[in-house]
Amino acid sequence: MKFKTEIKPYTAAAGGWGSLEATTRYVFDSKKVLSNLRNLMRVNKGRGFDCPGCAWGDDNHSTFSFCENGAKAVSWEATRKAVEVDFFAQNSVSKLREQSDYFLEYQGRLTHPLRYNRATDHYEPIDWDAAYALIASHLKGLKSPDEADFYTSGRASNEASYLYQVFGRMFGTNNFPDCSNMCHEASGVGLKQSIGVGKGTIRLDDFEKADAIFVFGQNPGTNHPRMLHSLRHAADRGAKVVSFNTLRERGLERFADPQKPLEVVTTKSGRISAAYYQPNLGGDMAAVRGMVKVLLEADRDRVASGQSTIFDAEFIAQNTAGVEEYLAVVDATSWEKITEQSGLSEAEIREAASIYVQAERVICTWAMGITQHKHSVPTVREITNLQLLFGQLGKPGAGLCPVRGHSNVQGNRTMGIDEKAPKALLDAMEKHFNFTPPRNPGHNTVEALEAMLTGDAKVLICLGGNLAAAAPDTLRTHRALSNLDLSVQISTKLNRSHLTPGREALILPTLGRTELDMQATGSQFITVEDSFSMVHASEGVGIPLSPEQRSETAIVCGIANAVLGDKFLDWMALADDYNLIRDHIEATIPGFSDFNARCDIKGGFYLGNAAAELNFNTPTAKANFSAAVLPDQLIPQGNQAAPFTLQTLRSHDQYNTTIYGLDDRYRGVYGQREVLFIHPLDLAELGMQDGELVEIETLWTDGVERKVTGFKLVSYDIPRGNLAAYYPETNPLVPMSSFGDQTHTPTSKAIPVAIRRCQPKVDLQRIA
Repeated sequence: MKFKTEIKPYTAAAGGWGSLEATTRYVFDSKKVLSNLRNLMRVNKGRGFDCPGCAWGDDNHSTFSFCENGAKAVSWEATRKAVEVDFFAQNSVSKLREQSDYFLEYQGRLTHPLRYNRATDHYEPIDWDAAYALIASHLKGLKSPDEADFYTSGRASNEASYLYQVFGRMFGTNNFPDCSNMCHEASGVGLKQSIGVGKGTIRLDDFEKADAIFVFGQNPGTNHPRMLHSLRHAADRGAKVVSFNTLRERGLERFADPQKPLEVVTTKSGRISAAYYQPNLGGDMAAVRGMVKVLLEADRDRVASGQSTIFDAEFIAQNTAGVEEYLAVVDATSWEKITEQSGLSEAEIREAASIYVQAERVICTWAMGITQHKHSVPTVREITNLQLLFGQLGKPGAGLCPVRGHSNVQGNRTMGIDEKAPKALLDAMEKHFNFTPPRNPGHNTVEALEAMLTGDAKVLICLGGNLAAAAPDTLRTHRALSNLDLSVQISTKLNRSHLTPGREALILPTLGRTELDMQATGSQFITVEDSFSMVHASEGVGIPLSPEQRSETAIVCGIANAVLGDKFLDWMALADDYNLIRDHIEATIPGFSDFNARCDIKGGFYLGNAAAELNFNTPTAKANFSAAVLPDQLIPQGNQAAPFTLQTLRSHDQYNTTIYGLDDRYRGVYGQREVLFIHPLDLAELGMQDGELVEIETLWTDGVERKVTGFKLVSYDIPRGNLAAYYPETNPLVPMSSFGDQTHTPTSKAIPVAIRRCQPKVDLQRIA
């Protein structure tokens, strides 16, 4: 496939006509125009289906409850294009491996279960019973249950995820690596340490009540566009939106609401950010520390003059522990270190602090720009420290809001997809199901890959996702996956993971969120949980392309039945009636009383949040301040200082590893993905120009060469010394051994690199 390549600055607001045009184009490209138009009217609506894209909440007020990228996700999934058996007969795995990720998924939906034939290098059809029997044979033949890993994507429903972890623990392991390990793990870890709950404390309507919203390390215009509606509405009524983001992103500057006809057909739009700061990659902790230092100085001046403290002294005294230790660390932090690490001036930090202190109700929200660093947990806790000082918990319009990525990644964790499962969950499962679950910690994603490399992991089952493309250190990841005895991919579309098979491999085609899930007792619905702890019912309506496609829930039950039989559970009865699964969830997971009945509540039901009610499940029974010092350096440098720090990110035509197209409209990139964003003065200092091709090399400590080549330099509004490029193309640069403290999350926003011109290729035939 050839695309017109162009670099052309985008001058319009986010949203508006550009968003409407892109939505229309993708609906038509699906080859199911009328059905997908009907689908879009059911997205995020009562008795409709939950968007298979991001985890932003549903406002239940809008006529259209989808965004441009949600429409892409729906149209991409609900396509008429199909990858039939003859496609695999014509294309070997080696041949397909040469194709782009975009090409692979563009072929359409998987329709038949397939088995890899290593002798011919082709996937061949297999019937479902034989596929289940092959999985059972491998699992039963393991020396230990811990030689198996059960990976989960954030797309999987509550019902499928719950049964998946029940099956895995009945099998005897806690090896549940998941996509959360690679993205928001620091949010869960940091918030649990600070407030006792690893989730955000606010609800969606709190955005309508906030006086200020501080946005850290996220690009909602691409990653969760419906958030722009909430930010725009807040800004329109006078709330101050303050953005901290390394790149200048159009979606945080101006937004034209596609649901307002005047803003579609004119240049009319609304401002989002009242202030926009561009910290160094990893510099957000220092920026927040600087804000607290400013506010602490102001507080002491007020108290010295006989005025009351600017902090919420009553809240601090009644609800927190460790404030004196924290403020001592703030005192000891020099402005020199704060400005050096943050990349912001003292004046900028003082300005941000002034906006914060003038607001009565503040929301702090963040995403993976915060969570994919070595010091991500202390950064999450530093943001929490700021909120605790001013009592910004437990009141409307205020709180903490990590914005999750995939549509049910938060629900997966609630359902027990956790390699370090809480004791209360294991106790409840032991009592309810009458079996003894394993208690030792299992593998997270990086640990699972390391175990595959050493041969300690033999079988991998992936409930959705595209681990080969999503994981760091691509060459080592591919080597790990190829080292397996059996790899099983439960998938909707062809992806890179299918092309890195183990010695044996299966592709099991599953239904999508948009499709009718008809089982023995009738049409079934599933549930998901959004970033605001709201649980929604979701029921597809589209007719599946093939009778061979099965729901994720049915596939999990089929595997479990083949491996365990009915010793603990009648798995096939659960596959026939998802209400029975929800009964088990109700009996073992807190917050799900009357689960089946509450699924009929319009807009879903709220699970609750103890910290939002000022009940803190921590060892001190209070919210804990963190007295962590700023890191000595933002990136471990090894034996040499890196001239640049690289972050990987998504393009606008992308969701996670799914590449919908080759444009990144808001950043002015068209028809291409191998680009490198760089400050123009860095370009000049290197003696290079826009459009030159470079190779990027990681400077790491293990002696392994990590390099990608052929990336086009693009001048961009980004701080000097910072670079950005798309993943998965730059995942080969992320060392598997570079991960966050306490999280094992790959440091994909903090890669130490050098760049140099591409060397011209030598034509050996011409020389000869």
